[in-house]
Amino acid sequence: MKRYRHLFFDLDNTLWDFETNSYHALNSAFHQLDLYKKLKNFDDYFKIYYGINHHLWELYRNRNITKEELIVKRFEDSLKEYGIPQPGRGAEINEAYLSQMPLKTQLVEGALEVLEALHKKYKLYIITNGFREVQHKKLTNSKLEHFFDKVFISEVVGAPKPSRVIFEHALKSTNARKKESLMIGDSWEADIKGALEFGIDQVFLSDDFEKYPAQLLERNNTSQIMMENTNHLQFSNGKITTYFIRQLSELLNILS
Repeated sequence: MKRYRHLFFDLDNTLWDFETNSYHALNSAFHQLDLYKKLKNFDDYFKIYYGINHHLWELYRNRNITKEELIVKRFEDSLKEYGIPQPGRGAEINEAYLSQMPLKTQLVEGALEVLEALHKKYKLYIITNGFREVQHKKLTNSKLEHFFDKVFISEVVGAPKPSRVIFEHALKSTNARKKESLMIGDSWEADIKGALEFGIDQVFLSDDFEKYPAQLLERNNTSQIMMENTNHLQFSNGKITTYFIRQLSELLNILS
């Protein structure tokens, strides 16, 4: 078993339940802006918004669009597709939405228990692609901030995950060695591939990860495959290890 000292966590959907909190924040924002009554069904709209927002974030991570384009287009494009276009209101809606986001404090199942168990044994940090306006507020309002020594926000660093720049910055800033560091996240592209390419071990949190081990084997000449009796999958090429877990609590089995 490898001995880690530095644990780098993603925030959204790894510890802080982004999907649930986003739903309720946008619902509140639409009520605040008197847009809710224009919708026949908020759930139907949210499905459209979620897909468009996910696609735009992918473009943003790859630096194909700017933050300003993302925050406007995600609302104007989704409302247009839903059938109630609101041209010129994207920035206004975004401001109301972001004001509500930090007020929502639903956590991923097991997050508090896992952090309570780990923070006295390891150095804990956050590496997040979320916007600087809200990430610290999310941590504070959710009573998570005291667990972490440092928080690295891509917008502040100037490079989003999966860029090696943000991982390099985080390790240098914490005096962490690669072989003693572990990245935990829910995004295959941003968290896992980013950390893998940089050269540190990773834990992929997903309840639907069946397709990813094949990609890992093909891309990285992974020679050793183990199925632990603790229900997590573990892949290693002798230098870098990738763990797969379905529940955050399974992280404790890896680190025990």
